[in-house]
Amino acid sequence: MNAINITLKEANLSLPHQLKKQLPLCPSLTQQIAQHRETIEDILAGRDSRLLVIIGPCSIHDPKAALEYAARLKKLQQQLSSQIFFVMRTYIEKPRTTVGWKGFLYDPHLDGSSDLALGLHLSRQLFLDIIAMGLPIASEILNPMATGYFDDLLAWGAIGARTSESQIHREISSHMPYSIGFKNGTDGSIQIALDAIQSAKHAHQFLGMNQQGLPDVIHSQGNPHPHLILRGSNRGTNFGLQSIQQMKSKHALHFPALVIDCSHGNSAKDPQRQPEVLEQIIAERQLTGVRGVMLEGHLVDGQQKISDNMCYGQSVTDGCLGWEKTKHLMLRVAESLKVMQLEKNLWLEMM
Repeated sequence: MNAINITLKEANLSLPHQLKKQLPLCPSLTQQIAQHRETIEDILAGRDSRLLVIIGPCSIHDPKAALEYAARLKKLQQQLSSQIFFVMRTYIEKPRTTVGWKGFLYDPHLDGSSDLALGLHLSRQLFLDIIAMGLPIASEILNPMATGYFDDLLAWGAIGARTSESQIHREISSHMPYSIGFKNGTDGSIQIALDAIQSAKHAHQFLGMNQQGLPDVIHSQGNPHPHLILRGSNRGTNFGLQSIQQMKSKHALHFPALVIDCSHGNSAKDPQRQPEVLEQIIAERQLTGVRGVMLEGHLVDGQQKISDNMCYGQSVTDGCLGWEKTKHLMLRVAESLKVMQLEKNLWLEMM
C-alpha cells in the first residue's frame, strides 16, 4: 500500500476521487447525464424511434477545436432533435497497432513528453465543458485504470475490436453506469462481441482500482444495456441488409441492439465514404432495425501528421469528415427519417 502511494506521489497523479473533487460535477449536470443515459437506453431498446448518432473527432488533440466542434454539434442537435440524438465522440485514448501517439490523455503536449497528470486534468475539464453545453459524450474504454476518473461523465462507451475479447474489459463494462457497445473482431466475426455482451450483462467480482487509487475487489451488478457495433473488417463491409439478415438468422435468439460504425472496415478506411455508408443504412433501416451509427468527423476534412505547423481542426489520427459535409449529411438523413416516420404513421392509420 505504501509503495503504491509513493509511486502515485512521484508520478504526480491525482487519485480518481481527488480529481473529481478538483473538477466536480454539479447536481444539475449529474441529472443531465442521467437523462442522456436514459435516452440512449430508450433508443437502443426501441422505445425512442430516433437515430442515435455518435459523432466527432477520431481522437481529441486540441481542446479549443473540440469545443468549437461541440458548439456546432449542439446547434445542429437543436435543429434535428425530433429525428436524431447526437452523442459527441470525445476519445482521449488511441489504441495503436504497434506504436505512435497514444492520445490526449497520455500526451497532451503532442511531443512525447507523456504528461499524464496534465492529461487527466485537461481531459476531465474538457469533458465537463462539453457536458455544460448540453451534449452527451462518448469514449472508448481502453486502459482499465483510467475508467474511474471519468465514469461519472460518459453517457456511452465502446469496446474496440481488439479488446472485445478481453476478459477485464468485459468485467469493467459490467460495472460501468452507461450503455456500452462491443465491436466485432477485425476479421469480421461477431461471435467475440456477442460473447462479450453476454458476459457484460452478468455480475462479476474482479481485481480493479477503487476511487482511492488502491487495489480492490470490484463487485459489479452487470450492465443491462450492452449492444453490438458492426465496424466491418479487414476483408470488407458488414453493414448491408444481407449481412445483417444473415447475422440475425444465425443468432436469432440472442441478437442484441445494433449500432453501425460507418468508418473503419465499412468505409474501407476512407472517411469520405462515410456518407454513402450512412445513407444506405438509413435506406435499409426499416428492415434492419439499426438503432444507431458512429461517424468520425472534425472541423476540417482528412488527417495530418503531428508537426510544428498543424492545421486547426484537422484530425491527427484517422481521417475525418469535415464539418460542412457532416452538417449537410445530417440534414439529409434527418429529412429521410422524417419522411419514413410519416409513411409509417400513415400505414398504421390505414391498418
